[in-house]
Amino acid sequence: MVWVNDIIQGILLGGLYALFAAGLALVFGVMRLVNLAHGDFSIMAAYIALVIVGSLSINPFYTLILVMIVMGIFGYAIQRGLFNFAMDAGPMQAILATFGVAIIVQNLLLEGFTANSKGLDAGRIENAFIRISDQVVIGWFPLITIIVAVAVLLGLQVFLSRTRMGRAFRATADNQRAAQLMGIDNRHLYGMAMALALAMVAIGGVFIGIRTTFSPSAGPLRLIFAYEAVIIGGLGSLWGTLVGGIVLGIAQVLGDHIQQGWGMLAGHLVFLALLAFRPQGLFAKQVQ
Repeated sequence: MVWVNDIIQGILLGGLYALFAAGLALVFGVMRLVNLAHGDFSIMAAYIALVIVGSLSINPFYTLILVMIVMGIFGYAIQRGLFNFAMDAGPMQAILATFGVAIIVQNLLLEGFTANSKGLDAGRIENAFIRISDQVVIGWFPLITIIVAVAVLLGLQVFLSRTRMGRAFRATADNQRAAQLMGIDNRHLYGMAMALALAMVAIGGVFIGIRTTFSPSAGPLRLIFAYEAVIIGGLGSLWGTLVGGIVLGIAQVLGDHIQQGWGMLAGHLVFLALLAFRPQGLFAKQVQ
């Protein structure tokens, strides 16, 4: 039963990784942009929530909508003001631009909040749990996390398939030049894609701030987990992102069970093994 509990905890942890990775999958699927600042944007969202909590003395969950709006506006602005021009210059220039933004965000957070770790206190929900048996326990907060992850992915799928802008996203992902000939403004569309991606990142950032502590330097590790989840699931596949996050979460929890501290190593080894034998991922396809 201990192993069963580990697998359950890994599945729940995978929901958190899926929240991080969903925006990454969207951005790559629509724009083919490798965003190296993605992890730092999630930490930025956590700090925005921290400021709101400190100013208004409210539960971090109540900050979600405001943080999503702020990150969405920021995402649109930085895509229109910087990343679009970098993408015009070429894929390598675009990658370097996202790397430069990541460094700037890290240093700004370091100047504003110091290197000390922070956390978001959500109250009793953090430690509340459901006891299935003596050895199987499900925490309420991890359960809420994976439910929110599924809801976000489901909402994104409905948006992509049922709305005009969602269909424009898919058309651009399939053939950018053909989409332009149909009258789609790629610059605006890319801005909206980044806004939507960072709104989803905001959810992941707030949830990671509740689950564990964070610091200005924590972004690159979140980026690694997000990319591993996306690549395991398959580039551009939204539901594959959830599966990739779950696979990564299970590997990490089982690794820690075998030997304390082996969790991240086990996750990386599973990622490398899958990259070697199925480099396209489990469900590789366009965003849809």
